[in-house]
Order: sequence, then C-alpha cells, then structure tokens
Amino acid sequence: MTKLKFKRLMRKKWLYPALYLSVAALVLVGVFWYQQGASDLDQVADEPESQVQDEVITHDSDQETVPVMEQEENLQMPVVDEAQASIVTKFYDYDASEADQESALVLYNNKYYQSEGVDITREDGEAFDVTASLSGTITEVKEDPLYGNVVEITHDNDITTVYASLDNVQVQAGAEVAQGDTLGTAGSNSFGQASGVHVHFEVRNAGEPVNPENFFGQPLSKIDESPEGEEGEEAEEGAQHNVPSHDESEGTTGEEEETPSEETPSEEDPSMDEEEQLPEEDSASSISTIQT
Repeated sequence: MTKLKFKRLMRKKWLYPALYLSVAALVLVGVFWYQQGASDLDQVADEPESQVQDEVITHDSDQETVPVMEQEENLQMPVVDEAQASIVTKFYDYDASEADQESALVLYNNKYYQSEGVDITREDGEAFDVTASLSGTITEVKEDPLYGNVVEITHDNDITTVYASLDNVQVQAGAEVAQGDTLGTAGSNSFGQASGVHVHFEVRNAGEPVNPENFFGQPLSKIDESPEGEEGEEAEEGAQHNVPSHDESEGTTGEEEETPSEETPSEEDPSMDEEEQLPEEDSASSISTIQT
C-alpha cells in the first residue's frame, strides 16, 4: 500500500515544481545565512583596530606629542674637518705631564702665561671656517686688541664656549646657532702669534675653564659633571705662589712688583705701547694666567 501511494504521489504534476521551489528556497536561505555570518565576523575583527585608532587620534588632538628622549649633543671641535685640524697650544693642566704643561704656556711680552683653552690650526697653515661646537645662544661678539675677534656662546647647564682669534665674524650677539654653524674664519692675534692662523677655543663650566680635550666627543652632561672651580682655584693658587708678594719684592722695580691681575703697564716703563699691554682680566677671551 505504501508503494502504491508513493507511485501515485510521484505522478502528480505539481510534485516536481514544488520540490524545485523548496530546494531553491533552502539554497537562498543558506546563502543569506552565510553572508550574514561573514559580515558579522568582519565587523568583530575590524572593531578593535577602529577603537585603537580612535584612541590615538583623540590623544594627538588633545595634547602635543612630547619626545620620550631628546638626543644630547656631543662636544665637537670648532672646525669643519677635524682630520686636518691639530692642537698646537694645550690647556694648562697641573696634573699633566711636563711636556704638555710646556706646550700650554704662551710667551707674550717676555712673560709666560698659562693657557685656559686650546689653539687649533690646520696642518697646512691656511685659514679655515670656525664652527659652533654646541648649539646655543651668542651672548657676546667683540673685538679684543690682544685676542682679535671673540665670540662667546652660552649653552644649557651654565656651559659656555669661547672662540677667539677670529677673522670675518658672521654672527651677532643674541642670535641662536646650531651645532656646526659657521661663526667666522680663523685668523691671528697679538697674544698667540706663535700659533699663526688659528682659533683659540675655551670651554667653561659655571665660569671656570675646563680642558676641552677631555670632553671632545662627550655629551654636554659630562661637562656639567666635571668638578666646578677646582681647576680655576688651583690655577689661581699656583699663580699667587709663583708671583712674589709685596713684602718680598721690596726694593725691586715697579714692573717686578706688578701682579698678573694688574692690567696696566708699570709706571716706570712708560715706553710700553698699547700693543704690549697685558691681557685684560674682564675680557671673555682673557684666559691665560701668568707663569714666572
């Protein structure tokens, strides 16, 4: 009976169209369900990235970006090409060897002065561009009768650099300069005649000179960590020790009684002209201490 009923059902004209329509409906429902599921998955996958981007955009719009760590500059020689530069006069260091101390003495007007900086020249003796060893603000530009044109730059942490014996100065006081900017060209001066065409370069920490050779290639913080005033005080004590006191110099000439800090010529030597005056103590480039 069951087989007969099935055969009769199969002979119905509406059976096959109904089957086709049912299968088509199932296929359409399956396709729609698959597309809907794929769309939901894409939305879930895109949502975290969108939230992160929104957070970044909101942070940038509300507050300026602050660098995590700024690159600290290293002290450079005040020349364009360090390979062709040489130091002919050293910084006078009481702990240095006898040879280095001798090369740190400057002969002027028949007296020796201790250098508080270094004289840098080119090996061929030609003039060269003098550059800023560190970025900073130019606080002084002047012409000194003994040291030539002088430029002083102030940096962070109370560090200053001084460039003397310049020719054709290209900067003005108050200007901001970046490391490597040209300040002028090397020249010659009356005080450092033996060095020829050169730049006299100083580094000062809180007003006290330090040896530039100890800090070339070192960051500014290393200079700030150097002992303040020890070298200057030691140099002052050494100078006072080498200069006779007023009691000991009793009966000597006026020129011998004169101490290194006195900047005027002796009254008993009126023939000394202006070009033979002693270095001025208040000058930014006055960096030498008398050594007798």
